[in-house]
Amino acid sequence: MSERTEPSGCAQPGARPAASGAPAGPGAAEDGAEVREVARFRRELGLPGLIDVHTHFMPERVLRKVWAYFDAAGPLTGRPWPITYRRPEEERTALLRAFGVRAFTSLLYPHKPGMAGWLNSWSADFARRTPDCLHSATFFPEPGAGEYVRAAVEGGARVFKAHLQVGAYDPNDPLLDPVWGLLAEAAVPVVIHCGSGPVPGRFTGPGPVRRLLARHPRLRLIVAHMGMPEYTEFLDLAERHPGVRLDTTMAFTDFSEEICPFPLPELPRLAALRDRVLLGTDFPNIPYSYAHALRALARLDLGDDWLRAVCHGNAARDFGILPGSPALPPGPGGGGGGGTAGGRAEPGADGG
Repeated sequence: MSERTEPSGCAQPGARPAASGAPAGPGAAEDGAEVREVARFRRELGLPGLIDVHTHFMPERVLRKVWAYFDAAGPLTGRPWPITYRRPEEERTALLRAFGVRAFTSLLYPHKPGMAGWLNSWSADFARRTPDCLHSATFFPEPGAGEYVRAAVEGGARVFKAHLQVGAYDPNDPLLDPVWGLLAEAAVPVVIHCGSGPVPGRFTGPGPVRRLLARHPRLRLIVAHMGMPEYTEFLDLAERHPGVRLDTTMAFTDFSEEICPFPLPELPRLAALRDRVLLGTDFPNIPYSYAHALRALARLDLGDDWLRAVCHGNAARDFGILPGSPALPPGPGGGGGGGTAGGRAEPGADGG
């Protein structure tokens, strides 16, 4: 039976809705300055590039609805959230490449039944035409989820996204039993938004994930946003379960520190877990610059070796990305994607 939790989210500042049609972000001059700053960050660490495990590419209509939700400071955001990189898809991919991002994801997620199959089909096509994208997929607790997840894995999917806040589902829903079993057996990681930030959901917090790992201890989970605001509890899970990773998405930035500050006494544990932490950013849906996300990591002062592991080495190891190789190694879906996942074509009126 699904169990409802009552987690507390991040402390919200006095928020007011942002105006519709928020600014589109920096222009060409600002892009050039930021590209140079990110290049300097990479050069000083001696990195061949960055690997960002938490970026979003979606069907255009879905993405427009996501941006409209952020513009309106919807209830799952709780505060104004201007989109910094509001621009066409080809410009967004070009900018990531200019930043030196060697591999990234196209994380997408359904909020209701009947969406995951066609989202997976779109994502498979995006991966085929975007060689540096790790073929991404998703799921929802619904009849047939096991079948379309199996089709996505067989088609080359390398990472999945589960969003417990937006989807409002318990990861222990029996409809997901075949999904978790398949992903554990295939050792395909799942980026899972399970923390209660910025606002709590019905099934967010460490409890549901703790129970999931008790049932499927071999799962490879990447806890999004460091699990904010339950940082300590998700550090506990990473220490106890070798397959658990934490991604840095939005953590440590000025925007998040205002409402979900990382507890300073936990920095030694974060340093010790350097092989379990992966760079994530939420690009393009972030209310600050990409360079600021990197500066926020650097100012933790955990050392260059920690930064090299987090920004490149750990994800290169976990996803088998070798120096000079494309995002995907040879095999099903190699070279940027595989076959189309199960599901129907994108309908005309569905949204994000």
